[in-house]
Amino acid sequence: MSDVAAEPCNRRRRCGMGRFRMPAALFGVLALAGCEEPRQGGGWECVAPAAAGGGWDLTCRALARTLQELGLAPGMVRVVNIPGAGGGIAYANAVAQRRGDGNVVVAASPATVLRLAQGQFAHLVETDVRWLGAIATDHGVVAVSPDAPWEDLDALLSAWRADPGSLTVSGGSAVGGQDHMKMLLLAREAGVDPLAVRYVPFDGGGEAMTALLGGFVQLFSGDVTQVEAQVEAGNLRVLAVLAPERVGGALAAVPTAREAGYEVDWVTWRGFYVPPDVPEERYQAWIETLREAAGSEAWARELERTRLDPYFLAGPEFEAFVEAQVREFRALSRSMGLIP
Repeated sequence: MSDVAAEPCNRRRRCGMGRFRMPAALFGVLALAGCEEPRQGGGWECVAPAAAGGGWDLTCRALARTLQELGLAPGMVRVVNIPGAGGGIAYANAVAQRRGDGNVVVAASPATVLRLAQGQFAHLVETDVRWLGAIATDHGVVAVSPDAPWEDLDALLSAWRADPGSLTVSGGSAVGGQDHMKMLLLAREAGVDPLAVRYVPFDGGGEAMTALLGGFVQLFSGDVTQVEAQVEAGNLRVLAVLAPERVGGALAAVPTAREAGYEVDWVTWRGFYVPPDVPEERYQAWIETLREAAGSEAWARELERTRLDPYFLAGPEFEAFVEAQVREFRALSRSMGLIP
């Protein structure tokens, strides 16, 4: 049995295909602001804002194992899954119900920042939480089933150009989110109208991959870390990695989109934020905890196991980085016609 406790949240919400409609559940969480006192003492929690099997879940579990192995945590680090609204339910929960709680961190990535840039977390903005740090990076992938008719990315995109409505993409982010945006960028680069892309969102990469394996969709938009085990098992074929250069491991032979002539990269940093009003000394202590974890042999083993790449940025520098990425993603979303 794993020493990382899991506590799935019962408030599962599937994002519909409507364009940027805010789930009522998010407003419900916001309405509870101030109804819970911050929890003091006890163990630590890492919240994964999606169902088990996706990148946020992987990030939390890797960190939890490392903190426990190094003895940096006061006992067990619980991993709590709070899916819904592309990370919005977990974000609202942190702001409304965990304010001042220094015992919890929430996994984040460019998917979180993208949704904030598009104004998809109701009235919440990037400054409503404290951005803690990033400790690893991942890269986007385009995957198909093993018996798919396309042998390479160029063949896939040629078929897509010929009939954009014939292909449906699954991803673990909401409409307009990270997994969707990767494919919009690739479609635009390939000469496919981004607004013609058919995308089905799921609560995490695990569910989105299951939809592909079950034959319900033709393409899967995810990350390297999500697909390697399925590739090794022969259940999945990756046509391209959205990275500046090839990655190793099970995908060492997979070309990048750039090699096929499509200049599309998607670098997925893996990091965390903490709720608002966490005392400054606790915030600084979290930074030092992340720094010690990221520099350890235990974390190096986690990176090897998960195929994440090493990266570290924390504190004010990371906060400035996130604010800059919000501006960048907002401009990109406008250029795609996703927001006014």
